Amino acid sequence: MIALPGPADTEALGAALGSLLRPGDVVALSGPLGAGKTTLARAILRGLGFGGDVASPSFPIVIAYEPPALRLPLWHVDLYRIERAREMEELGLDDALFDSALLIEWPERLGDRLWRHALRLDLDVSPDGARRLTARVPEAWEARWPPR
Repeated sequence: MIALPGPADTEALGAALGSLLRPGDVVALSGPLGAGKTTLARAILRGLGFGGDVASPSFPIVIAYEPPALRLPLWHVDLYRIERAREMEELGLDDALFDSALLIEWPERLGDRLWRHALRLDLDVSPDGARRLTARVPEAWEARWPPR
């Protein structure tokens, strides 16, 4: 478990994580509303070198970011509004993994279709309001986790 007492801690972790991303990586962000998923996602994009505004993909579902705005292509995906498996297939997420990384909020909507090599990060909020992060680290991430 990693304590994230304030937004600066979440941003530092996300920036460090973003600097480690490679094409084909999947980072899955789980947690209740308000746990800090979007804050962490924005920080990951900053770690990839993105300097612009980072919108939440809640309504478009997928926002693709491309170089030269950041060092590698990344799809920021929010599955909160997805209800049916067919909708998931239409997103073409498998295709993104050839040359991009995936950053997925609400990955539990994928069920057992979440890639086995995904770094699973679960955020929650303690009673005092601090965020906590628990990671499930697959073999593909063992040498890179925790980010420094």
